[in-house]
Amino acid sequence: MITAVTVNIGAAGPDRAERLLRWLAGRDDDVVLLTETSAGPGTALMLGRFRQAGYAVVKTPDDGDRGAALISRIPLAGPGPDFSQVSIPARVAAAHLATTPLTWWVSVYVPSRDRSEDKTTRKELFINSLLKAIEQLPEVERAHLVIGGDYNVIGADHRPFHAGFLPFEFRLLDTLRAEGLVDANERAGTESQPHSWIGRTGDGYRYDYIHVGAELADRLRGCRYLHETREANLTDHAAVEIQLAVQADRLPCEPVGGPDPLALF
Repeated sequence: MITAVTVNIGAAGPDRAERLLRWLAGRDDDVVLLTETSAGPGTALMLGRFRQAGYAVVKTPDDGDRGAALISRIPLAGPGPDFSQVSIPARVAAAHLATTPLTWWVSVYVPSRDRSEDKTTRKELFINSLLKAIEQLPEVERAHLVIGGDYNVIGADHRPFHAGFLPFEFRLLDTLRAEGLVDANERAGTESQPHSWIGRTGDGYRYDYIHVGAELADRLRGCRYLHETREANLTDHAAVEIQLAVQADRLPCEPVGGPDPLALF
């Protein structure tokens, strides 16, 4: 059994990054999918600590834009799935992990937008290129894929329904379903309609997700939205956790803060 979590870190600065590290150090995750990473010192601190502790860290080089990262204490099994043609490569981090059965993992941070044409076009291009990359994956990779992160979209059946989302945004979840990817919360979750982000008006949005390929759906053993990350002001998003019944050896990792976890504090 392995545990994975995804959390939007909101381009955390060093102080908040330390608090996020403290939270992660108190958990026992095998895979961590980070979204809204940045080129700043907070992200560098978090990824550096994990590398120093012996974790495998995958981070696509960026040009100062927000991005995604993947952290694993399961050894890499080779090159990750190919997402090099996605319109903003830094927003995708992918890895092939040495589990039994083998699994392919993707951390993704879909751009947000306002009403401006340029940001709308940017988001649509990203979603279209992401879906194309998934459609072009070899069947075995797609069937054993785990993809998670901040998608910045809601479903057409979201409660409450929020006007203003465009057809290409609804198409993201619809196409993942059509490609055989299963929404972990719908399959194994206990919350029928979680909200992972709360807007200024107090309205809730489900922006953060984990999906698994068809061959992994029956291996899901749980999915939870962890609202403590919002409630403790670690970030403005809830984290999402899954348990997956696959086997894996672990890298000989030290605690993230060094030999003594109290070094984080």
